[in-house]
Amino acid sequence: MTRTEPIARTERVVVATHDDPLTLVCGRTLDHIEVAYETYGTLNAAADNAVYVCHALTADAHAAGIDPATGTPGWWDAHIGPGRPIDTDRFFVVCGNLLGSCLGTTGPTSDDPATGRPYGLTFPPIHIADQVAVHRRLCAALGVRRLHALVGPSLGGMQALQWFLDAPEEVDRTVLIATSGRLSAENRAFSAAGRQAILDDPGFDGGRYLERDGPGPVHGLAAARRFAHITYVSGGSLETKLGDEPAAAWPPADAASWLAPSRAVETYLAHQGSVFVERFDALSYLYLTRPMDDFAPFHGAGAARARAAVAAHPGVPHHLVSFDSDWRFGVDHAARLAADLRNAGARAVTQTELSAPWGHDSFLLDAPGLPEQLESALAD
Repeated sequence: MTRTEPIARTERVVVATHDDPLTLVCGRTLDHIEVAYETYGTLNAAADNAVYVCHALTADAHAAGIDPATGTPGWWDAHIGPGRPIDTDRFFVVCGNLLGSCLGTTGPTSDDPATGRPYGLTFPPIHIADQVAVHRRLCAALGVRRLHALVGPSLGGMQALQWFLDAPEEVDRTVLIATSGRLSAENRAFSAAGRQAILDDPGFDGGRYLERDGPGPVHGLAAARRFAHITYVSGGSLETKLGDEPAAAWPPADAASWLAPSRAVETYLAHQGSVFVERFDALSYLYLTRPMDDFAPFHGAGAARARAAVAAHPGVPHHLVSFDSDWRFGVDHAARLAADLRNAGARAVTQTELSAPWGHDSFLLDAPGLPEQLESALAD
C-alpha cells in the first residue's frame, strides 16, 4: 500500500536580537539571527522526547515529509516519519538549517542590519560551536528541555559531537554517522582546492558579487562541487555507473574536441557542478567548509575541556556508524573518534562498520543496516 507522506513546512524564527545577541567564538557578535527549521511529531509534556537531526554540508532544514511548494521529499525522508527508524509517532524531530548557510538561516548572503546590504566577507568567521549555539537557541524557542538524541551525518556528526561537548547535560545519546573528529590532510586538501577555485574566480570580486549584476563565481563554485563530489562517491560506484563505455574514437578531429568533456564521467561531473550552482552560494560554501577544517575538539587548545565534558558524563552512549566504501570520512575516522571518546572516559561507545557501495553518500541512500542502527541507537 502506498502511504501518504506528511506535508513538511519550513518555518523561521529569530533566535538572536539586539537585546540578546550571540557572541561567537571569534569574539564578534551577531544581533540578528534567523533560523529556518522543520519539525515532525509532537513534543511531549516533559519536553524530553526530541531528536535533533544535524544536517550535512549543503543540505537544509527539509529533512522529511513532502515540501508543498516543490513536491520533493526531505533529504532523509527514508529514515524520519511515522514507523520509520526516527519514529515521529514517538519522537519530536527537529532539523534546523546551519548558521552560515544560504538556505534560510543567517549567513554571509544575508543582509547586514547595520548597512542593509549583504554581509559578504564582513560576516564574521564561524566555528561549529557557533552553529551549535544557534541550534540550542532554536530548541529553547521550541520549548525543548532535553534531547533524547542528537543524530548527525558527516558535518552533522561534528555538530552533534560539539553539542554534547558544549552541553552534555542536555543530551541522552549521540548517533554520529560517516563523520570525523579531526580531518586528515587529504580531507583538508580537497576542501582547500575547492575554496581556492571560488576565490580565484574573477566573478567572486572579493565577495562583493552579491551587490552587483552578473552570475558571480559560478565557475569556481562548480569546480569546488566537482572536487567535493569525487570524494563523496566510491571508485566502485563510479565504475558501475560510468565506467562501461567504449574508448574514444582516434584520432580526434581537433584539439578543441579532444579536450572537451566527452566521457560519461566528465559530463556527469559537469552536471553535478551546474545543478549545484543553481541552489547554493559560493560565500556560504566558503563559510561552511572552513569550520570543518578547524574542528578537532580532542586536539589542541580545547582538548582538556572536551575530555572533561566526556569524563563528567561517561555513561552517555555514543553510537558511531561508518561505511566500508567511504574514503572521505571512513572507518579510520570513526576508529580515531571512538578512541578519543574512550580515552576521555566514555564508557558506552559503539562503533559499527556497514557495507555499502556508494562511498560517503551512503548515508543518503538505502544503505543496508543503517535503519537498524538508527532504531537500535534510539530504542532506549
